[in-house]
Amino acid sequence: MAAGAGDGAEFAETWWGRAWLDALESTALDTARLARGREYAAGGHVGRITVAPGRISAPVTGSRPYPYRAELRLRPFPDAVWEAFLDGVAARPAHLAALLGRTLPRALAERQDEAGVRLLPGPGDLVPRCSCPDRGHPCKHAAALCFQAARLLDADPFVLLLMRGRDERELLDELSRRNATHSAHTERATRATLPAVPARAVLHAQRELPPLPPPLPVPEYPGRPPVLPSADDPAIDPAAVELLAADAAARARACLIAAQEGATGATHALSHSDTASSKHLGPRPSGAAPKHPGARPSGAAPNHPAVAPGEDTASPFPARSLWEDAVRLVAGAHPTSGLTASTRELYRGVAEATGRPVTDVARAVAAWRQGGAEGLSLLETTWDPPAGDFDRARSALSAADLPALRPRHNHLTDAGRGIQLRFGRDGRWYPYESDPGTEDWWPTGRADSDPVGALTPLLTTE
Repeated sequence: MAAGAGDGAEFAETWWGRAWLDALESTALDTARLARGREYAAGGHVGRITVAPGRISAPVTGSRPYPYRAELRLRPFPDAVWEAFLDGVAARPAHLAALLGRTLPRALAERQDEAGVRLLPGPGDLVPRCSCPDRGHPCKHAAALCFQAARLLDADPFVLLLMRGRDERELLDELSRRNATHSAHTERATRATLPAVPARAVLHAQRELPPLPPPLPVPEYPGRPPVLPSADDPAIDPAAVELLAADAAARARACLIAAQEGATGATHALSHSDTASSKHLGPRPSGAAPKHPGARPSGAAPNHPAVAPGEDTASPFPARSLWEDAVRLVAGAHPTSGLTASTRELYRGVAEATGRPVTDVARAVAAWRQGGAEGLSLLETTWDPPAGDFDRARSALSAADLPALRPRHNHLTDAGRGIQLRFGRDGRWYPYESDPGTEDWWPTGRADSDPVGALTPLLTTE
């Protein structure tokens, strides 16, 4: 790992980075050596850092022309401790999501402490070593390495886990396997038991047979497939398999509803599964987010997303263009994971396949999560609504003492504030947001049949 040149800023900005420094500083015998080591780290004297199980090392240049080899040792975990750690993380998806986001949850570290496993080093756990003649504990070179390593830990807590004995790829593969096993056990434990008819009663029945058991209720949302481990075969893409499995679950649910309620209900169900399973509208690429703090209020999508114009309402799977279907698939993949490496890869793949910029893909995914096919249609096209609800909306906003919005086609806009409502053919209002004066509009929040309800959340984020 390349150690960035220091600029005198704080070396530990996270709680786990500060705990790392405390482990060495609490047992230091000479504060002057610590201060000198901080100066060395801030001055860029620490070379390329090497991290391995049980140790972290780097060349550190001092007053002499050649560098010394400094090292910090930390005892790796035995296999039994790793088993307990991995089981604890796999049982709590929030902890795994935090680690993937390069964050070390405090609750995870505290829970390990309660189990007698100290994840972070404590006083005396870090053992400094250096090739210099100074016998201080630590010497200024080892202290400089400790300060610079705190920066690495701030950016990536997997550095600490590697020192404890497991690298990132090994950990994620094992956690994926355990997560899949845990999901299977949970599913078996919660699976409904079908009412049974004794075989003897069936054989002895003459004319009157017992009625068939009623069908099980359709789940509110489609199931999510387990996270698959990385495959050794480059021809197999686990992310693509997960995406197709999630889509198959949504389609299977739509077929069940079609069988119970008719084809029209299935169209409703498929659109619902496209949007309601997502808890937010999706990430924006870097540089595209509005400047308002908290500009993307979370919230489940509405329960009745509209069918886009031209869709066949008699089919649970209306025909879509390549672009629409690609956006639909991506919108249903990892709907709550934020802008991760896997979602970036999905966006890039769709952008290459459709010839559109990655920003357009992200914006379209957000629109689909806001309102399904109707949300995407409103993102890309305008229409002229007839007199009625659209005209009454301005009066309703005025009566609620909300800002006056300028009408154009099916849009009501205040460009100075960076807020906009788009009126859909389904009679609902879709909120949009932009940096003031840029006209770079993004779907934000949930659609609402009441224009006041759709606009109010936008004003609370200003």
